Amino acid sequence: MFKKNKHGIQVKTPEQLDKMRAAGLVVGRTLQLLRESVRPGMTPLDLDAIAEKAIRDEGAIPSFKGYQGYPATICASVNDEVVHGIPTDRRALREGDIISIDCGAILDGWHGDSAVTIPVGEVDPRLTELMRVTEEAMWRGIAALTVGRHLSDVGHEVERYVRSQGRYGIPQEYGGHGIGTEMHMDPWVANHGRPGRGPRFESGMCLAIEPMVNLGTDRTRVLSDDWTVVTIDGKPSAHFEHSVAVTDNGPWVLTALDGGEARLGELRGEKAATDG
Repeated sequence: MFKKNKHGIQVKTPEQLDKMRAAGLVVGRTLQLLRESVRPGMTPLDLDAIAEKAIRDEGAIPSFKGYQGYPATICASVNDEVVHGIPTDRRALREGDIISIDCGAILDGWHGDSAVTIPVGEVDPRLTELMRVTEEAMWRGIAALTVGRHLSDVGHEVERYVRSQGRYGIPQEYGGHGIGTEMHMDPWVANHGRPGRGPRFESGMCLAIEPMVNLGTDRTRVLSDDWTVVTIDGKPSAHFEHSVAVTDNGPWVLTALDGGEARLGELRGEKAATDG
């Protein structure tokens, strides 16, 4: 039985969260393998094959493949591609590229969804900083997933951190989502906005937190394949994502191999030092 609250948001039992953790670990381990595999000369299609084998070897199913007609296991977005890039063998990765890999898996009917942006060899320091800012913005958003806080607090924390780091673009039309027995569920999670709005978080909610941050403008367009989103100005973009459960003990990062303990612990320490 799948419970929903008054806002139509699925609320999981502890046993169901354990199942989501198992699916999340499949995704986390797959992305770790892909991170270790990326090198100049590979194609996104090579990485897609690695991901599909890894997911199926764990008894899971790639959740992206066939979703609304999507043809691959991962989304592989290179440089100015923001999200939803279709992996092909038309262009090999080159030293200095960055590639955002979004990956999802279904295990026992439950979904995991996560994304990382990976440097290909040595990259421009501006790209290293772009990736750092995007990943840290994700963690700031995740830290807001505590019982009693509001949905819009996530986007507020993401945007506040990004704006504090320089002039970056945050695409307004893309964001995170609820996740559980389906990959995309209510609610939609913006990466911007004012705090204190929307439903309050309660234990058992699960959301995918996924900031996308551009080196230039926030404006994007969709290519003729009807999937790949690119920046209008041709500047690079980064993307990080984790699936996260709200619990009485704080956020549980279902797709992080350590459950998010290391980074969330650091953030709690930083906050305590600041408050003290």
